[in-house]
Amino acid sequence: MPDAKLLSELTILFRGQEQTVALYRLPDISGVATILIHHELLAPKAIGRVYDDDADGRPFATDASKFAFFCTAAAVWIAEQRPDVVHLHDWHAAYYLILKDFSPLTEKLGGIRTVFTIHNLAYQGQRPFEGDASSLVAWFPGLEYDPERLRDPHSHSAMNPMAYAIRAADKVNTVSPTYAREICLPSRPDEGFFGGEGLEYELYQAAAASRLSGILNGCDYSEPVPRRVGWTRLVEDMETLVTEWAAKEPDNIAHRTALGNLNALPKRRPMHVLTSIGRIVEQKMQLFCQTLGDKQTALDHILDRIGSRGVLILLGSGDPGYEELIAETARRKPRLIFLNGYAEQLGSELYRSGDLFLMPSSFEPCGISQMLAMRAGQLCVVHGTGGLRDTVVDSETGFVFEGADQRQQAANFVASVARGLDTRKDHPSSFADMRKRAAAVRFDWDVTAQHYIETLYEHD
Repeated sequence: MPDAKLLSELTILFRGQEQTVALYRLPDISGVATILIHHELLAPKAIGRVYDDDADGRPFATDASKFAFFCTAAAVWIAEQRPDVVHLHDWHAAYYLILKDFSPLTEKLGGIRTVFTIHNLAYQGQRPFEGDASSLVAWFPGLEYDPERLRDPHSHSAMNPMAYAIRAADKVNTVSPTYAREICLPSRPDEGFFGGEGLEYELYQAAAASRLSGILNGCDYSEPVPRRVGWTRLVEDMETLVTEWAAKEPDNIAHRTALGNLNALPKRRPMHVLTSIGRIVEQKMQLFCQTLGDKQTALDHILDRIGSRGVLILLGSGDPGYEELIAETARRKPRLIFLNGYAEQLGSELYRSGDLFLMPSSFEPCGISQMLAMRAGQLCVVHGTGGLRDTVVDSETGFVFEGADQRQQAANFVASVARGLDTRKDHPSSFADMRKRAAAVRFDWDVTAQHYIETLYEHD
């Protein structure tokens, strides 16, 4: 990066070999320093790629090695700097606590308080203790660890960095109060409830010891929200972006379908413009793809409800299986515009351009998309779970649905979309008032930051 300044170099030991790691410092933003750790092992397959897919049977293998290396370098640097608090996020950073408690760095890292934030409990980073190139013994040969303390609750031969961080950190938090309560309960998939994902005992223990809290994420309100872009401009921007994607991925059927569906859109703005932005993964798409009693999916029902008078624009990428399901639906239903990728500028335009924003997550630790849509005055249809429950009030700032199982949740999702469309059509003044209330809500980062300081950083 052109603005990065070389700060220093570190020598660390990883996989029994010495490695030289470069530390860079970016220009401070609002007095906050950003330190970059640079080494080729942090980009094992491609520069800039955060996550790598591995063959079946070796989940997290490439990523776990990468983040174990990252935590090793971070731990060596932290031992030199001696900060008051180290704040760790998800399983990727949990290896720091293993090094803090079991490595030769223990003495130097002792006394530095640790905070562990859970953003998504569904991904825990389990890897074997040994017998694999991506395993604890392979990364840290000679490490004198306690397997009982590191063990995955459901696998005798695997360690679970997420579980150990929950056990070992001074403070544990999640990114919404409701999610903090949900994860202390066992998941019940047959009822459409996703809680502790096997770690509910560890989380219950943390809560009982007053180590677990839920602090809602914030949103940036420092700049005024730009005006809604015109329909013609929005369509042109989508066409330009998808054309670029199609040139890079000519075999991607989703891109070709999107271009065809975009070309078939009317010149004037449809009566209903629905939007959805997010990762195309089970958490976000399961209720979209849930079949109802007539064997049609919830997504099919929503598209039939808006018919030729509306359009649903869905922006995102992720799991190939769900991408294929969405793309197939778009081939059958031309009023679904599936934009199989992501671009921040287009995302911003969609937040400002829709009448209803759809976010039916099966679970949601916090969610930022609903905050961004509300900030722009777009009403959200959300599942009443986790942070969505904490941010959207039914019939006041959006539309909230629930259900006793996934099929009922999907049916209620469809009904809530219909309720939103009917409110907009039959009670336009009420709909406009709801939009104003949603846009006026503030999830202020200053308030959130103060909660972090008082609850997590200051000594009891």
